[in-house]
Amino acid sequence: MAKELKELTPRSQDYSQWYLDLVLKADLAENSAVRGCMVIKPYGYAIWEKIQRQLDDMFKETGHENAYFPLFIPKSFLSKEADHVEGFAKECAVVTHYRLKNDPDGKGVIVDPEAKLEEELIIRPTSETIIWNTYRNWIQSYRDLPILVNQWANVVRWEMRTRLFLRTAEFLWQEGHTAHATKAEAEEESKKMLEVYGEFAEKYMAMPVVRGVKSASERFAGAIDTYTIEALMQDGKALQSGTSHFLGQNFAKAFDVKFTDKEGKQDYVWATSWGVSTRLIGALIMAHSDDNGLVLPPKLAPYQVVIVPIYRSEEQLAQINEKVAGIVSALKNLGVSVKYDNSDNKKPGWKFSEYELKGVPVRLAMGGRDLENNTIEVARRDTLTKETVSCDNLDVYIKNLLNDIQENIYKKALDFRAASTINVDTYEEFKEKIEEGGFLMAHWDGTPETEEKIKNETKATIRCIPLEGDKTPGKCMVTGNPSTQRVVFARAY
Repeated sequence: MAKELKELTPRSQDYSQWYLDLVLKADLAENSAVRGCMVIKPYGYAIWEKIQRQLDDMFKETGHENAYFPLFIPKSFLSKEADHVEGFAKECAVVTHYRLKNDPDGKGVIVDPEAKLEEELIIRPTSETIIWNTYRNWIQSYRDLPILVNQWANVVRWEMRTRLFLRTAEFLWQEGHTAHATKAEAEEESKKMLEVYGEFAEKYMAMPVVRGVKSASERFAGAIDTYTIEALMQDGKALQSGTSHFLGQNFAKAFDVKFTDKEGKQDYVWATSWGVSTRLIGALIMAHSDDNGLVLPPKLAPYQVVIVPIYRSEEQLAQINEKVAGIVSALKNLGVSVKYDNSDNKKPGWKFSEYELKGVPVRLAMGGRDLENNTIEVARRDTLTKETVSCDNLDVYIKNLLNDIQENIYKKALDFRAASTINVDTYEEFKEKIEEGGFLMAHWDGTPETEEKIKNETKATIRCIPLEGDKTPGKCMVTGNPSTQRVVFARAY
């Protein structure tokens, strides 16, 4: 049974199937009765809660407050910013009626044709329009600025080809929407939030990211600049893991949001928006996990330590329970989340397999001999190694071990990215190397025509123009025209 629990398609055989197997078998999520939508199960949602809590603290440390705006957006709002509506029009779900009635033929319920809305409502694909219509009432003077607001919400983008966590018709996310008196302040805000995302990805998700700016064709609909963090998954594909947008005055002009500055002059407000979603759970899975199941960084694991007793009698179990109670208390006092699984409906071997599959960073096992010797078995999920250690000062040992696991998972991902990142100088080499996956650093002449040609011929896109790193100018690998710096190309999710 333990083997059946863990049976996953190997990554080397079929990476997409491995991913789906893992999401389902680790009890993270499943498909719902609504096509393209998912049910996030308790264990998957516990990971999202960890992500949410940490990010929420980081947002508040940078001066942001949470608010909530309507799920429904009047259709006319989306018409006010041309690029924005063009970017989202094909993904919008539209509400046209507000009432049902019994079918006269007795076949359930039908839409009441007399209950047609005067104006259709869009289920939010993102909230810039409804929020900037609201900000018009909040902002009159420079004294009302800046507004630093974040919203935790769900959004709907009617995707036709979906994959659990990575791309679903409805997903959970946060979206920050800020208003500023000057261009400089708004640009600083968008870069600051990019750095918040980068720090979260690296310090908490243990996932190295490249910080950069999107090309014009890849930027957010309605933005002047889109900043992004890009991560590399184990199959060599990139995953956009967070974006921060400098919106200029586009939405302020669309919704007539003006303010009076210190000199008494009127001007349009400057804006940003930024967001990450439940896609980050997909990133966690694909960046770290293996053929045995999830590998979770301790800082985001629902529980960091699980303890399993191994006993021959109820009397022995009672003794182990008493010993483990002290261990659990000491670990919790150090801020370690711990689960003691002394349930009697599954054998220890099953439990070991289950917690390995679910990516619990540290597993402790205590049997009768351990009880006599004041020892305990410690198993690391990241390396799949085991050792027997003394129970003396076990809490400090485990705390340090969790830090070591966090660092080791990050280092492994960083080393993988380094080995999978290469400079490419010719288009012929590019076409060859893109088949192997990874980040290809290549010169591009900055034109959308060249970018489109590369995309059509290789399925690779410009993931970002890096903000840091090698800024040496060169020649475009396709046209030979001047290039200011290398950019990151990859095939992507």
